[in-house]
Amino acid sequence: MMPENVGPGGWKVNTIKSKIEAKTANLGVIGLGYVGLPLAVAFAKAGFSVIGFDLSEKKLASIRIGESYLRDVSSAELKEVVGEGRLKVTADMSMLAEVDSVNICVPTPLSKTKDPDISYIQSAVNSIAQYMHSGMLIILESTTYPGTTEEIILPIIEETGFAVGDDFFLAFSPERVDPGNKEYQTTNIPKIVGGVTESCREVAVALYSKVMSSVIPVSSVKVAETVKLLENTFRSVNIGLVNEIALMCSSMDIDVWEVIEGASTKPFGFMPFYPAPGLGGHCIPIDPF
Repeated sequence: MMPENVGPGGWKVNTIKSKIEAKTANLGVIGLGYVGLPLAVAFAKAGFSVIGFDLSEKKLASIRIGESYLRDVSSAELKEVVGEGRLKVTADMSMLAEVDSVNICVPTPLSKTKDPDISYIQSAVNSIAQYMHSGMLIILESTTYPGTTEEIILPIIEETGFAVGDDFFLAFSPERVDPGNKEYQTTNIPKIVGGVTESCREVAVALYSKVMSSVIPVSSVKVAETVKLLENTFRSVNIGLVNEIALMCSSMDIDVWEVIEGASTKPFGFMPFYPAPGLGGHCIPIDPF
């Protein structure tokens, strides 16, 4: 008999939440780049058993011997979680059958026409669908356009016959990694979480709350998807703006640094940005498109 106040699939919510609380849930992370590897290590350091998935044998070999290829993950902490067996890595996607939760952290580049290329996401989701099991939590962290989670991922998983919010749980939580930032790293950056259903959000929040210092639920996956795009478009626009101001100041023999310093004394309504030769990284040149 179904427990009182527990709707269809409610027992699965309680089951996976209990596993998360006890840290007996097996976690998976697909994509071991600058987002996925720090997340996998954070999960492992928190006491979870983690399987990392990547198609790069070079990355897998490096992780197995505890040699980090990212400055945000030290070789010492990598050796610790690998040596204690809390982090295992593989290119064998059939191992997805063994995880209770999986985070998708794959690249989302632009196509030649500057449209979002979500082929890596689709490939990861197809692999998950192949080894899907009841009660599974799936979280997309890759930056993408609003609607991807519900319009692309959800139909693929539902083709397996599982019902979202009852048989499996689907959420979106944008990565906010700032490579090289010594103050803000994976676990102390506030984590936005949106679920396809309330139960999806509930389970995803339960997982992140075991690792992150601050978890912020939002009303939908589309809101969560748009949050990341607003953040990065804001940065892109203001980087462009301050570089234009710098050119103007240079032509008028005005010290732009003094101008910014002066404007920064205003205690509200202004955030300083600084001119530079350009911008690097993956997100800012891509996400606003």
